[in-house]
Amino acid sequence: MWAPYLFGERTPHLDPQARAAFVGITASHIEGHFVRAILEGVAYSLRDTLTLFEELGVPITAIRLGGGGARGPLWRQIQADVYGHPVELLEAEEGGAFGAALLAGTGIGVWPSVEAACAATVRVAETVTPKHADVMNEGYKRYRRIYPALREIARG
Repeated sequence: MWAPYLFGERTPHLDPQARAAFVGITASHIEGHFVRAILEGVAYSLRDTLTLFEELGVPITAIRLGGGGARGPLWRQIQADVYGHPVELLEAEEGGAFGAALLAGTGIGVWPSVEAACAATVRVAETVTPKHADVMNEGYKRYRRIYPALREIARG
């Protein structure tokens, strides 16, 4: 497993002293295991944010992926499995630039609101459904134990 705290952590642990670590390494692990652990660890860290939303009663109606990383089918599947929710890949790959264009269009009156601009232009290209959410849920339970253990070791 991978704890992705290379630069400390902000969510859900406001801890600039948090540190990254691989946990559970054996001599039989090869490069592919480490790559997979990194992908899963980052997704578990992102799930921590979704967990905060759930605890606050904020409904999660859609999870949308964008940017270069979203091009990878394995990464998209890992995220769907870890979140236990379908994830959507949008047609517009460059989310930031696309969003800026929508804001500019709204500003000059092409659309009456940002919501209208999104409704008119944002399209889902693909939806990835979870296939192994039960396995990833068990992994997430183990992942949640890593931060407190690392914190104890670092401060102990």
